[in-house]
Order: sequence, then structure tokens, then C-alpha cells
Amino acid sequence: MSESTQAAWHLDTDELDAGLPHIRRSPADAGPLRMIVRRPRVEQREVVAEGVLDVDAGLVGDSWLTRGSPRTPDGGPNPAAQVTVINARLIDLLAQTENRWPLAGDQLVIDIDLSEDNLPPRARLSIGAAVLEISEEPHTGCAKFAQRFGHRALRFISTPTGQALRLRGVNTRVIQSGPIRVGDKATRVGS
Repeated sequence: MSESTQAAWHLDTDELDAGLPHIRRSPADAGPLRMIVRRPRVEQREVVAEGVLDVDAGLVGDSWLTRGSPRTPDGGPNPAAQVTVINARLIDLLAQTENRWPLAGDQLVIDIDLSEDNLPPRARLSIGAAVLEISEEPHTGCAKFAQRFGHRALRFISTPTGQALRLRGVNTRVIQSGPIRVGDKATRVGS
């Protein structure tokens, strides 16, 4: 999938606000893994039905390990942002069509409540045989997000409500390696 092949249109503020009640009804304890997206190179996306989450590599086949991060002192990969997760209901609202979901740049799309109240830092999610841990480092919107989904969408996810619900998603790290498949249940581990 190439970003340039995706037609873009953006929702207005009223349309975004109208979608908030549906997002708030995301399951708290468990929800399906709706999409797995590998990013083999910058601006490239590969939607796959199965993947492997690895404690060292993140999502196997993704460029996280080799891409590096401006947020680390040495420019290497950021272990706090090994795998990013976005709420399926939020990206469905913004993208308006499932073939545009990968443009968000997140590797996993899950129908689960990602709010800090529901999944505080260090909370864990099991998916298939793998386990992810929610990082303290927030996942924030950027210019690319605004370009793909609109400046109103960036404002929407950046409001106090959007931040509390973690509408932009969460950063995670893999703490138990294992295979995952679209349709697997992502389950909050512990209480």
C-alpha cells in the first residue's frame, strides 16, 4: 500500500464529535484485533493477516528496529514505542474506509478502550500468544496525521478528552513474544 494511492477527505468538527459516543463504547476488558500493519520502509504499509510480536524486534517485518527515533539519545529505536496501537472505532471514524486505516501508521488496530483510566502505564494486553505492556510515553499526533486525516482530526485527538481517551493510541513494548492473527482477542491482563 502506498500513501499516494489513497484518496483523502476530512471530517468536520460536528462529524468528529458525533462519533465520540461510539468510541466511548469500546470494550474495556477484551476486543478483537482488527488489523495488523507492518511498515517495512518509511511511508510503506503492509496489511497482513498474521504476524509475530517479538521482545527484541517488535512486530517482525516492521522497520521499528532499523528506523530509529529522534526521541532516543543515540537516535536508535525507542523501546517505549516498539509497537503502537490505535482504537479501531477512532480510526474507522477518521479514515471512513478500512483501506485507509493503515495510513495512521500504527501496527495494531484493536477494538478496545485505550483510555488511561482503563489501561494505565504498565497495564498489559495479551493478544494471541504475545503480551504487550502500555508505555508511559504518550503517543501523539503529528503533521503527517493532520495531512492524512485533517487538522480538525488532529485537534480532536489533542483535546483534553481526546488525550484522556488516548484517541491517538498508545505506545507499547512487547514483553512476551508470540504469533498474532487478525481476529485474535486482545485481553486486558490483570485488573
